[in-house]
Amino acid sequence: MGPYEDYFSLKQRVHTTQLQQNNIRDRAEPNKEAKKGKGKIIRILQEDDDLPYEEEIIRNPYSVKCWIRYIEHKQNAQKSVLNMIYERALKELPGRYVHFKRTAIVNYIHTMQNVHIFSCKIQLQLWHELCDLISQNPDKVTSLKVGAIIRGGLTRFTDQLGKLWCSLADYYIRSGHFEKARDVYEEAILTVVTVRDFTQVFDSYAQFEESMIAAKMETTSELGQDEDGDIDLELRLARFELLITRRPLLLNSVLLRQNPHNVHEWHKRVKLYEGQPRQIINTYTEAVQTIDPLKATGKPHSLWVSFARFYEDNEQLDDARTIFEKATKVNYKQVDDLAAVWCEYGEMELRHENYDQALRILRKATAIPARKAEYFDSSEPVQNRVYKSLKVWSMLADLEESLGTFQSTKAVYDRIIDLRIATPQIIINYAMFLEEHNYFEDSFKAYERGIALFRWPNVHDIWNTYLTKFIDRYGGKKLERARDLFEQALDRCPAKYAKTIYLLYAKLEEEYGLARHAMAVYERATAAVEPEEQHQMFNIYIKRAAEIYGVTHTRAIYQKAIEVLPDEHARDMCLRFADMESKLGEIDRARAIYSYCSQICDPRVTAHFWQTWKEFEVRHGNEDTIREMLRIKRSVQATYNTQVNFMSSQMLKATGTVSDLAPGQSGVDDMKLLEQKAQQLAAEAEQDKPKPKDKILFVRSDTSRSELAELAKQANPDEIDIDDEDEDAEDGEPDEVQLEQKSVPTAVFGGLKDD
Repeated sequence: MGPYEDYFSLKQRVHTTQLQQNNIRDRAEPNKEAKKGKGKIIRILQEDDDLPYEEEIIRNPYSVKCWIRYIEHKQNAQKSVLNMIYERALKELPGRYVHFKRTAIVNYIHTMQNVHIFSCKIQLQLWHELCDLISQNPDKVTSLKVGAIIRGGLTRFTDQLGKLWCSLADYYIRSGHFEKARDVYEEAILTVVTVRDFTQVFDSYAQFEESMIAAKMETTSELGQDEDGDIDLELRLARFELLITRRPLLLNSVLLRQNPHNVHEWHKRVKLYEGQPRQIINTYTEAVQTIDPLKATGKPHSLWVSFARFYEDNEQLDDARTIFEKATKVNYKQVDDLAAVWCEYGEMELRHENYDQALRILRKATAIPARKAEYFDSSEPVQNRVYKSLKVWSMLADLEESLGTFQSTKAVYDRIIDLRIATPQIIINYAMFLEEHNYFEDSFKAYERGIALFRWPNVHDIWNTYLTKFIDRYGGKKLERARDLFEQALDRCPAKYAKTIYLLYAKLEEEYGLARHAMAVYERATAAVEPEEQHQMFNIYIKRAAEIYGVTHTRAIYQKAIEVLPDEHARDMCLRFADMESKLGEIDRARAIYSYCSQICDPRVTAHFWQTWKEFEVRHGNEDTIREMLRIKRSVQATYNTQVNFMSSQMLKATGTVSDLAPGQSGVDDMKLLEQKAQQLAAEAEQDKPKPKDKILFVRSDTSRSELAELAKQANPDEIDIDDEDEDAEDGEPDEVQLEQKSVPTAVFGGLKDD
């Protein structure tokens, strides 16, 4: 009889004893005679809590519900008891046999499934009980093979290894076999694969060693010290210290057993062996032999590189080269891993000033393989695809520039471009290399080759560098060619990058071309740049036009800017325009500009504009002009008020109540919220409103006041006809306005003075 049979026999005896102690007995009770049934005696295994169900089915033997309630009550009973109840029900219910049989079969299937599961959460519990029983009573258990039983449990219950190992060790400890207990602990910490099991075993192991030390110290204190006792105590202390020291390494072993392809854990293991060269070498060797690059977590090439660096640090270059050569033959998952190995190989040779060797290595890495493959073709090994790695080619280009010849370097760059793996920075580096060796035309050809490879926006840096270098080289000697280059650059140029090129183009025309060409470039730029850059571009255009042609030439530019720019920037342009005209003495022109700009200036929002106009009229106008300004201000105010009121009414029609605009707000704040919402909607409507198409009407400075009023009416045919009373009448009379008087220099009138 095997250990399992002995165990189950023992457990059955224990179970039988418990049944006897709980007074669970067989009872034979007769079924009372039903209305239409014969009385008979059925012998069943019955418990106290079964009596209500038995009485119910005796009173109602033909009720299916009664039998089902009884069966549900006995779901957790033994299978034989449950089957017996089913048989009794089928005998009592012959007319409903089919229906009940179907229900019984379904219930039976579910019952068997639950029984199986319950039998497994039960077997585990019994194993734990058995382990505790035999480990805590080793002197009373003599007929069982404890080691075989517990090790059998280790193979069956793999999620409870920690506790089972501790039970086995505890059995040997209580039996007095301490060395066997240590062997069990050592075997356990070297085989468990989860941190939880490791922690259980290690803590139990450490507690055991600590208790052994405490027992030895207690014995020594009772019997006195002797030389052998001291040696034994020192040995136990050293063993305990070694165990504590080994914990990080043992835990690392557990994690590697979980995933032997974890690169990070292998690096940690190497650090744990710091100061032990032989162990480090063994660890690196085991790591590179164990890890599958296709399953690796992390960068597997880093282990090869670190392995070679270890030999390099110990001045064993030949061994380091051997490691690198082996590393280049590994079938990595990514081409970049192999490229990194080649680059590290070359860097090692450079650190030791083996320049020719470094060049040879990189040239070997970029050599065309016998079987070429595309860079992203994962079906091919990385060794057939590394020749297209830009990382390796970039390092080779740097080495050729520093160590090689002009021809060899040029051949490398040409090869990179031919393979179509170049970047804009590679193109720029190539062109600058040719320029350093005075191959200017070849340098420009390199730029053109790069332009043919890339599209916007990647080509921006190439164009910017190319145009700058070309202008620095030739200036105005090849003006037509330079213009062609700029036109090519601006063709399909996104607005985001247009500003820089337009400014460079205009600078070329200013310095070496014609002024009118430069102005044409500036004008094109104002429409080609992004909307948020238009205002700045107009400012540059106006400044350059004023410097080249004079301020009077900027009038058309100001007018276009006011028409094109949004209201925010258009107001700024109008103020600058009017200020310029006033400085030129063109007071009526400036006044007309203020009048035009007033149509886009809400007095409640743009108080600065109206204050500036008022100051202008105080300096250069009279009572009539101030009244005209105030009349325009009231007209504009009424226009904006009308828009706000209209939007408010529309909003009320759409929403119905003010509270819908701001949930949770009510009472005296409703009107305030309504006004705020109306102003917001009015501002949005104003943005969508088309700008006035009327041109700014300029008049001569000698125009009469009546003609000016007539022009103002023509400029604003929709203005509201109101009284000419000052809106500030409540605050003060217009007669109180102080007009500044200035003498006009004689030179202003010139020859007109006599007339």
